[in-house]
Amino acid sequence: MADTAEHTSQTGRSEAAHTAGNAKHVHHGRTLAAWVGTSIAMVAIVLGGIAVVVQVWPLFWVGVALLVLSLIVTKVLQVTGHGAY
Repeated sequence: MADTAEHTSQTGRSEAAHTAGNAKHVHHGRTLAAWVGTSIAMVAIVLGGIAVVVQVWPLFWVGVALLVLSLIVTKVLQVTGHGAY
């Protein structure tokens, strides 16, 4: 039991999750790709929302472009190994 606790403290994963056979380890969004993509998308949605309220349409389209960019950046980071495996 001490080995399991030690293993958990060193890697952040429990022994049960590590040896669960076919079970895939779930990261719950704790990857660089998830954080960067979500951050860019959040900024895009806030800018787009402000732009709609104050009716500044060029700013709205900047928000739309940032939202598309967040999808692209997230996928590129996943492909380059910064996402969940």
